[in-house]
Amino acid sequence: MRCWLALILLAASMALALLGACVGSAGWESVWSARSDPLAWQIVTDIRLPRTLGAWLAGALLGLAGAIAQGVFRNPLADPYLLGSASGASLGVALSMAALGASPFALAGMARLGVSGAAFMGAALAVLLTLSLAGGAHNTLRLLLAGVVVGVVLGAAASLVLLMNPDIMQAMQSFMLGSTAFVGWDACALMLAVLLPVLLCAWSLGRVLDGLALGEATAHSLGLPLAPMRLALLLLLALATGTAVAQTGLVAFVGLAAPHLVRSTVRAMHRWLLLLSAGMGGVLLLSADLLARWLIAPQELPVGVLTAALGGSYLLWLMQGRHGLRGGGDA
Repeated sequence: MRCWLALILLAASMALALLGACVGSAGWESVWSARSDPLAWQIVTDIRLPRTLGAWLAGALLGLAGAIAQGVFRNPLADPYLLGSASGASLGVALSMAALGASPFALAGMARLGVSGAAFMGAALAVLLTLSLAGGAHNTLRLLLAGVVVGVVLGAAASLVLLMNPDIMQAMQSFMLGSTAFVGWDACALMLAVLLPVLLCAWSLGRVLDGLALGEATAHSLGLPLAPMRLALLLLLALATGTAVAQTGLVAFVGLAAPHLVRSTVRAMHRWLLLLSAGMGGVLLLSADLLARWLIAPQELPVGVLTAALGGSYLLWLMQGRHGLRGGGDA
């Protein structure tokens, strides 16, 4: 069943990628005229294709990060932003925009790189601050509490920056709602370069997550060095989340819903769960991105609005439906 789900996700990803080359403000006809029309060819190859691939890669990073978070904390409600990375990224972007005086999606060259880098650094520093306040990765409850504190404090700091710089509020709203509209080939290459090693490292640590699912006492009895391995998993979580957020903004619910969708379909150990959650996250975000382009074309909806609405509805159905919420120990 795991292999079948992997094949289904692969086929769905390929079909959605082909559809992504066709959906846009210029209409479907731009695809058929691409070979004879240089402008149509540029629209397909320089805008639609990198955006489509970028949406899948960002979703895969968030799905992978969500699976890691739920496994580490043994909590079905854990998501990639649990350790304050969302608030840290928001603060980094707010400070960057206040300094540069421009929208993150209207910047060019080094300015654009500076805002993306600020989002990544903000997310990474927030996670490091959470680890520092919690005294390391030994106690998951302290980590959760520290993550809540860091998220609230950094969120308040970001709001203060916005209050002092009201001209960046509209641009900041674009980041908060998430967007794949300005993802280019460079961003795709960066996300792919992060996704592959993070997935490989997380796969190699899957046995640790399996041990944690049985309880910390059992994991210790198996001889697993929990503290350093949990720290390594949290750093992988921060790297995957920070990379995705830096390129697409804050996209809600993908990292939370993707592992649940996998668990509701198959029962798998964490190595397979991590791999399938990455594929599921890619399919979810790419599907939401296509809907965001198509629903009110030629205008677009913020992709984060769709993921929040669809993901929230799915999780509410899970809570009241026949499946129920399953924790990391059910994997």
